[in-house]
Amino acid sequence: MTTLFDPIAAGDIALPNRIVMAPLTRNRVPSAVPSAITATYYAQRASAGLLITEATAISQQGQGYADVPGLYTAAQIEGWKRVTQAVHAADGRIVAQLWHVGRVSHTFLQPDGAAPVAPSAIAAKTKTYLINPDGSGGFVPTSEPRALRLKELPGIVEDYRRAARAAIEAGFDGVEIHAANGYLIDQFLRSSSNHRTDAYGGDIANRARLLVEVVEAVAGEIGAGRTAIRISPVTPANDVSDPDPQPLFTYVVEQLARWPLAYIHVIEGATGGARDFQHGDTPFDYAALRASYAKAGGRAAWMVNNGYDRELAEAAVAEGRADIVAFGKAFIANPDLVRRLREKTLLNPWDTKTFYGGGEKGYLDYPTLA
Repeated sequence: MTTLFDPIAAGDIALPNRIVMAPLTRNRVPSAVPSAITATYYAQRASAGLLITEATAISQQGQGYADVPGLYTAAQIEGWKRVTQAVHAADGRIVAQLWHVGRVSHTFLQPDGAAPVAPSAIAAKTKTYLINPDGSGGFVPTSEPRALRLKELPGIVEDYRRAARAAIEAGFDGVEIHAANGYLIDQFLRSSSNHRTDAYGGDIANRARLLVEVVEAVAGEIGAGRTAIRISPVTPANDVSDPDPQPLFTYVVEQLARWPLAYIHVIEGATGGARDFQHGDTPFDYAALRASYAKAGGRAAWMVNNGYDRELAEAAVAEGRADIVAFGKAFIANPDLVRRLREKTLLNPWDTKTFYGGGEKGYLDYPTLA
């Protein structure tokens, strides 16, 4: 019987176990350049089968929150090199999550104070995180976006390609394209946020066009076996929705089957919320989604996420419903989560007050069993 602690190949990345640290935004990267504490944070958690970095902006336009990292300047690449070297020294594997937030941003964070960009000029009923002049942080409503012009979209794709190359230069083992949680690619997918009438709006194939073009560019640049993608078929995060997500995401995974990707990362239910959340009248069928992917020839590892504890994760892997399981908040509070799951010991509780912003407290000081 397959267990969480068995090795697995995710494309070209060999994982020693099937327990993954999910991407976790922590807002501790001033000037968007990873520092020594960033390297320590990830190295502490290197016993995971794979570390996925916090969401990392592919351009300044792609940034939506204060003190999050980027992958578009030489200084950022050098900062990430310190992280990847520390993780590899601890015998870990790490991929960079590539991020463009689209409309989930604020003019304060955008180049020259410009409006954030989106598929359509529809504001997101959500908030972003800014740092106040006194150094404190807080959540504020996002700014009104403008619709991307058709001629701008090749540049967005190019930003993803360049960021993927930068990730490899920085020493990452691969990248994960963030196409979930109501950020730019997901905004194009959803009918609630995409009202375009050109080649990137309207029917499902058009709304998925940007996703397909980004995957093609990234896989072509660094190899499909080091390219992964994250999707969230029903999450309402950042004010996105679609009345009938099953055919939409069936089409998406059928398109993804064109490349021998490392893994498909699927958030089940509402991100950070109910696992049985649904849009429309019919529960989303995740087993059917995976079956459609396999039928189309897809062979990437299947990663699941959202509310998994040890029992749920063990069952998902043992029963073949997933190849890999991602854990989020548990990894914040338990750097040695793999050992704790293996030995079935108690987990440290997390402190939500230190999730976002700050320094080492609530970041580097959670105890291990050792």
